[in-house]
This record gives sequence, C-alpha cells and structure tokens, in this order.
Amino acid sequence: MADTRNLILEIGTEEIPARFCAPALEQLKANAVKALDEARLDYEVVDVFGTPRRLVLYVRNLALMQRDVEMEVKGPPRKAAFDAEGNPTVAARKFAEGQGVAVEDLQVRPDEKGGEYLYARKLIKGESVTAVLPPLLAGLVTSIHWPKAMRWADREIRYARPIKWILAMLGDRRVPFVVDGIETVDTTRGHRVLGPAEPVKVNDADDYFAKVGGAYVMVDQHVRKQVIWQQVTAEAARVGGFVRRDEDLLEELTWLVEQPTAFTGSFAPAYLEVPSEVLVTTMKENQRYFPVYKAEGSEELLPWFIGVRNGGLDHIDIVRAGNEKVLAARLSDARFFWDEDRKQPLEAYNAKLKEAVFQEKLGTQFQRVERLVALARAIGKALELTPTEQEQAARAAWLCKADLATRMVFEFPELQGYMGKQYLLKEGGDPAVAEAIYEHYLPRGAGDDLPRSRPGIVVALADKLDTLAGYFSIGMIPTGSQDPFALRRAAQGVVQTLVENRIRVDLAALASQAVEQYALSGEEALKTHGELMEFFRARLKVLLEQRAVRYDVIDAVLAAGFRDVTDAVNRAEALAAVMGEPEFAAVTGAFKRVANLAGKAGEAGAASAEIDPGLFSEAAERDLYGAFVDLRPEMKQALDAGEYRAFYRLATRLKAPVDAFLDSVRVNVEDEKVRANRYALLQALGGLLSAPADLSKLAG
Repeated sequence: MADTRNLILEIGTEEIPARFCAPALEQLKANAVKALDEARLDYEVVDVFGTPRRLVLYVRNLALMQRDVEMEVKGPPRKAAFDAEGNPTVAARKFAEGQGVAVEDLQVRPDEKGGEYLYARKLIKGESVTAVLPPLLAGLVTSIHWPKAMRWADREIRYARPIKWILAMLGDRRVPFVVDGIETVDTTRGHRVLGPAEPVKVNDADDYFAKVGGAYVMVDQHVRKQVIWQQVTAEAARVGGFVRRDEDLLEELTWLVEQPTAFTGSFAPAYLEVPSEVLVTTMKENQRYFPVYKAEGSEELLPWFIGVRNGGLDHIDIVRAGNEKVLAARLSDARFFWDEDRKQPLEAYNAKLKEAVFQEKLGTQFQRVERLVALARAIGKALELTPTEQEQAARAAWLCKADLATRMVFEFPELQGYMGKQYLLKEGGDPAVAEAIYEHYLPRGAGDDLPRSRPGIVVALADKLDTLAGYFSIGMIPTGSQDPFALRRAAQGVVQTLVENRIRVDLAALASQAVEQYALSGEEALKTHGELMEFFRARLKVLLEQRAVRYDVIDAVLAAGFRDVTDAVNRAEALAAVMGEPEFAAVTGAFKRVANLAGKAGEAGAASAEIDPGLFSEAAERDLYGAFVDLRPEMKQALDAGEYRAFYRLATRLKAPVDAFLDSVRVNVEDEKVRANRYALLQALGGLLSAPADLSKLAG
C-alpha cells in the first residue's frame, strides 16, 4: 500500500445550536468524500465527530500522493487539423503543444455524432498531498450550509457561530491554510470549565482523540449519547422509577454537552395533582429533563426528574438545587393556569374564539368551529355513526377549539386538545366527547397515534378537511418543499385515518362538503375540489410507496379511481400480491393488450355498441365471448365484495381464450359492424379486467 497518514480537521466554535450539529456533520462528511474523490486522493475511512463546540473530520490512511490519471482531450476537427496534403496545420500543432504531446501522437477518431476529430491522450502525474490539502480543507470549512448563519467582528465568513480555532494535522504535521484570517494550529481546546485554560498541544492526528478526551471532551457523539442514556436509566433505577426513551430529547441533550453527567432532582408531590402531560411537557420542552414514571408502561409520575449537566460531579448538589428551583417555578405557573382555567366551564371559552383569527381570509376560530360542527354532522352520517355517536361528534366539534383560549394552552400550545379533554373530564363531561377533542388533532406527525374512537375520527376528519378546503380556496397550496401550514401533513392524516381504521367512505364527497362551507362560486368550487383531490392522490401515492407497492401498480390503481382510499389500498395490495404469482404474471401481457385495444374502442365507434353474438364469425371470438359471459358473474361478485385477489385469480381462466383471440382474430377488419362488434367485446372485457386497476399502466 502507498504511504499514508491519518488526517484530522477540527473546526472549533462557540456553542452551535443543538439542532444544527448533526446535519452539519453529515454535510462535512459528504463534502469531504466528494472533495477527496475529485482530488484523486485514496483513503480508508472518512468519519465525523462533534460536540456543540467542535466539528471534527477524521480520515484514516489518506494517501500522500494523488493517483496518476490518463486523460483524453478532444481537439479541433480533422478537416481543420490537416491540410490537403495531410500535413498538420497550426491548429493541430497548437493543440498538441497545449496538451504537452507530440503532433504525431495525436489520434483521429469519429465522435458520437460521426464527425472526425483530433484526440490527445496524456498522463497527469499526481501531486503531493501537501499541495492539495490546504485549499481542499479550507473549502470544507466554508462548505457547510447553516439554517441560520451570522457574521462577527470584521470577519467576512458567515457561520452558525464564530469560529475560534481550526486544528488541521496530517500525521504529525500541521496543514497550513487560512480561513478568513483564522490560521490553522496544532492545538485543540478542552471542556470550557473542566479542561485546561491553555490550548492543548496535539502531537499528531492519532494523538488527537486521547488529548481531547483527556481535556474532558467526549468527542464521539455516538458514545456520548450512549453514556447519557446509561446514566439517565441508572439514576431512574436509583430512585425506584422508570424513564421512557425519548429519541428527540436524547439527541438534543447529546448536542448540548461535551462531558455529560446525569443527576436526579425532585419537586413537591402536590404538583402531581396537575395532569401528567402538563408536567411532562414542562420538564421536557422547557427544561430538557426526563420525567420519572412509577414503572414501565405506567402513566403515573413520581416526583422526580433527571437532568444532564455539561460537566462532572463537582458541586452537583448546587446544580441540583438550582434546577429544582427553576422547575418549581415552572410547575407553579402550570398549577396556577390549571386552577384558573377551571374556574369556568370549557364551553365558556368558545366566546373568546370570536376574537381569535384562524386565517386572515378565512375568518375567526369561532367561525371555524361552526363549520366543523356542520361538517362533523355530515361526516357522521356518511360513516353511519349511531345517533348517540353523531351527537358526541357534533358536541366535540363545538368544543374542540375552546382550549385555545385557555391560559394553559397559551403558555403550552403543544397541549391543545389534551387540555380540552382534561378540562371537560374534570367538569364531569362526556368521556367520549373529551376523547374526541383530544383525538381530533391526531396524527400530529409521522409515527404519531391515529384517532380510534368513532366520534374522534369524525372530528379529526372534519378539522383537517376544513383546513385543507379553506387554504385551497384562497390559493394557498403547497409548492415544492414549502408547506408553512402543514397541509401535506393534514392530507396525509386524512388518508391514514381512513386507511388504518379501514373506513370505506367517498372522500371526494367529503371534500366537496368541506369546500361547500366556504360559499365559493360554482367554478371556484369545482377548481378547489379538483386541486384538493389531486393533493389527496399524491398523499395516497406516498402511503402506497411507504408500503413498498410498485410504482406501476400504484399508477394502475389510481387510474381506476381513488374516491374510496381504503378500497384503493386494498386493490393495490391485491394486485401487488398476484403480480408475484406465476399464473397471473403469465397473463399480464395479454390483459394489457386487451386493455390497450379496449381503449381504442371509441375511435372504432364501439364505445357504446352492444355485443352481437350473431356477428361472430371465428371460433376464437366465440370462445372468448363464452368464457367472458361464464366468468363475468363470479368476477363481478368478487368485485362487489372487495375480494380482489379472488377477482384476479378468476381472471386467469381467461388466458387461453384471450391468447387465442389475440393470435388469430384481426380486429380492424373492413366490415364496420364486425369491427365494432369485436371492439365492443374487447371493451367489455377490458372494462371488467381494469375495474380494480388500469392494467395498461403496468410495466413490462
């Protein structure tokens, strides 16, 4: 193996926001791999590490020389490169000189378009890595794109936080370069509090990890995350409790500390009278603590919390006391909001919604609630809820936004829905209505729970459909990656709620009822409804892709209709399943031909023609018609029952007569009546075969 050295690049900064760190390291690694490959520098491994104060690139066994490369360069056309006698012209000589090769070494070859051109082949010798690395590494430092960047002092560079130092070493030598006046060094910095005051000398790239670790910096984020979780679970066990693994919180804590130490604090048991989700939200969102539960699977909290400090055990009692004091103030506020909000019934807060704007062009939250009640009643009937369930859904729709006017939700917006449920239960309201109030916000994001109670499903659908219809009616439709009002999430929530709960309903009709609430003109309503259904089509496609359904199967199923999205998913899964069965795979091609020919029936004047068995003159068409007539009742019965796999298996019995017809019967004959009759047969057959999915869309 060629001579190699390990490379370390450390970009030292002020504390970078936690949510920026992991994406920045991903960019640094991707950019480094690309830059090294383009520079023809071989290496064994590229890895990245980091803390809030440093981004680290580590390259193991980096080659000390670039690879040699042989290049071929296209020159002038042959007719311009040689005169009539075949002697090289000035153009040929200058091209050869520019490429560093002799004229006689030039080659004449045709290019991809057939023209003849000169080509020069030359060997480019690799340079020493010491010449290549400085500009390459300087480029990597500035290549990171930050969600928010800043300038500081008189610097020109924009970064998430000010760069304080840049360590760059290849083996035991510093790689010299300057980024915006900051020159590279062969030293690093330790933990801001625990580490030494002076920079720490790094002897070589292999020495870096030991030196930075000795300065109380746990630079490997993966190790740091594991250590945090081990410490947190140990602390919980020590007080006889249990902590739930919260990946988001754990990830954030990983990027807030360089030397983690978990500690346990307590709060007054009296605060446990406040709903648990309020306490959990206060601890996690405001203070980044892990709440402690009584046991695994239990919803009962213990009066403990576990925090993670950026430091060691020194003065941990002072740290604990300080955190307990801060949390006590937060919990005191939460209990005050809880007590104050309950001084009047939940319904009383609806009056305040008249002053709360839903959207400037769409009215107030109170007007929205009125729409939700009407829409919930319509959806409840469509889903065939019992009269009691319909009234529960309507009542939940009337109360579902009331908690937006409470002090608790004003302080903790993420508790909307949950607080409405808690306040209604506390005043003795209907538990089914309370649950529907909570569920109507579900799902809040990917992987979240879905509404499961029937009133909850109704109000969840009404809420999302009203939001979508409203924003679409004023032209605020998501484009590209922009979706400021989370409309894709709302549409995905509608689709998921219907599919996962196995609800069979006409989504187009529900969407139409939602659009009607906005009193648009006929043309505007049609346009809005069409755009909304296309939006749902895209969301359904995403759902099917997530279920690993083939793209052509998705296209075929959606082409056959998707007003009933649950049925569309059933059709897609059935077709995907039978596509893998040899019996059906063998007839796919023939069925596609039938579907394609059936599509031409209108052109042949047979779009509405009746099949006349008396016009059949060949055995193959009579046999196909007979088989079709025999199988049609069973196939229609399977369709009506939603037994799509059975439908396709019945269809395979048509293989022999279909093949015989396609092989021996000419459809486009001169006799107009015979031609139309054959197209009518194909149209009837193709219409039946393509009822669950347009088979002409299938690949292959």
